[in-house]
Amino acid sequence: MDPKDFEVANAPTDGISALDFSPQADYLAASSWDNQVRIYEVQPSGNTIPKAAYSHEGPVLDVTWSKDGTKLVSGGADKAGRLFDISTGQSSQIAEHSEPIKCVKFIDQGQNIVATGSWDKTLKYWDLRSPQPIGTVQLPERCYSMDSFGPLLVVGTAEKHIAIFDLNNPTTIFKQTTSPLKWQTRCVTCFTHGKGYAVGSIEGRVGIQYIDDKEHSKNFSFKCHRDEAKNVFSVNAISFHPTYGTFSTAGGDGTVSFWDKDSKQRLKAFSNVNGTIPCTAFNRNGNIFAYAVSYDWSKGYKFANPSSPHKIFLHAVRDEDIKPRGTKKR
Repeated sequence: MDPKDFEVANAPTDGISALDFSPQADYLAASSWDNQVRIYEVQPSGNTIPKAAYSHEGPVLDVTWSKDGTKLVSGGADKAGRLFDISTGQSSQIAEHSEPIKCVKFIDQGQNIVATGSWDKTLKYWDLRSPQPIGTVQLPERCYSMDSFGPLLVVGTAEKHIAIFDLNNPTTIFKQTTSPLKWQTRCVTCFTHGKGYAVGSIEGRVGIQYIDDKEHSKNFSFKCHRDEAKNVFSVNAISFHPTYGTFSTAGGDGTVSFWDKDSKQRLKAFSNVNGTIPCTAFNRNGNIFAYAVSYDWSKGYKFANPSSPHKIFLHAVRDEDIKPRGTKKR
């Protein structure tokens, strides 16, 4: 990426599965295969201070902040969803599935509601004040990726299914479709204006999809994360910029690019980090971009080297690198 990027001290000791910034402060949460969730405070200088950590009984696969920044929820291979209270430093179990919880997300339709997506092929909604789920939905397949913005919730599952929810009616699938890409879905991320989503696959492609049938003419897909030798790499993470609505892709080739879907152009390509990038996140105002360099499991467990480094970096985002060309903020 950039030699001036800051490396986060006390990074996880195994694969880094997810990164999420607090919506209220420059606190970065990271979940890891070492069974831990860690929280870092990012100082104005760019340096980081380890703030807190808590454990699962198995690898942690995802993490999400509450809108008010007081709570963190994580899901893991121990089939449990855990809540961490920032003010008390206490963690407690708030969700369970019959198989690992792959995805967790605080939703906008209420301060205390969390959605969990699992390999048990269900989506569950939890009110943090209640031990039982307040809603359960049968998904078409195992949950691989999930994102929400406003009333929109999108779940990407195995076999390329995409389940779209209107959170005003959260227990019914509003629309079920198939990924426009040929190969397995790796990530789905909602636009910042909630009208659609981007989907990334294992074959170095991204699909831009609008929900409304009237806007389907805007749908398109493009190739990325390929090298000159024609090797194709997985698109592991897509993150939308909170101000401009432009987005990043990060891949198994160790590169990050910034894109503008509306003008269909790449805004910036960054240099290779010499490792795979499994996850990324923008902070609340979009001036910090966090990315992990860690094994992404794309070649299976045989290639997981316990001695390989697991690192998190912070990149200072320049407006000219992420801003749409010749357009205003949206």
